Amino acid sequence: MLHVTDLSKEYPTARGPVRVLFGVSFDMTPGEAVAVMGPSGSGKSSLLYVLGGLEPPSSGTVTLDGRNPFQMSPADLASFRNKQVGFVFQDHCLLPQCSVLENVLIPTLVSPDGGRDMQRATELIDLVGLRDRIDHRPAELSGGERQRVAIARALVREPRLLLCDEPTGNLDRAAAENVASLLLDLHRLKQTILIVVTHSAALAERFPVRFHLDDSRLHRQ
Repeated sequence: MLHVTDLSKEYPTARGPVRVLFGVSFDMTPGEAVAVMGPSGSGKSSLLYVLGGLEPPSSGTVTLDGRNPFQMSPADLASFRNKQVGFVFQDHCLLPQCSVLENVLIPTLVSPDGGRDMQRATELIDLVGLRDRIDHRPAELSGGERQRVAIARALVREPRLLLCDEPTGNLDRAAAENVASLLLDLHRLKQTILIVVTHSAALAERFPVRFHLDDSRLHRQ
């Protein structure tokens, strides 16, 4: 379970702190999915960074299955993010010199179970429809195919929490619809906790729960 309580985030500036999140509270259980919308600069990405353990909150708490990542040592926090949290960004962030399979396997490099990791990566590549492209490099793939690789990479360690920041933002309409369908299908299959930040009303409408972030506050629509 993801439990967020009275979360706030401020960034220091020369003119004083700038608040981007204030009093954010919500709970999610495995199998639940939400879309978060809001104007540019409203703090949507900051919310994902805090939830994923990439940035500490200014106040409030975040726990995943009862564990607070911000009470962990740096080594334990890195391990927690690697195993429990999957990230999908607007830019697929694939390594150009690596094949599809190698890119999907990157999060497993710290894992001792190489055989199982390889099997899981291959299964995910099949699930995202890229079995015939498994040895291809990113330059040989379309934008939609690259984002499918990024989704497989995010799921390869079987995370509890999947965070997506504008996952269809750089895609044309057809590719965006395909990636959205894939993302939601895999979420249902894997029973993740899925949070997607998006400017796309079409993508948000596919989610059973929608939040709007504005003026530092998160509201359920």
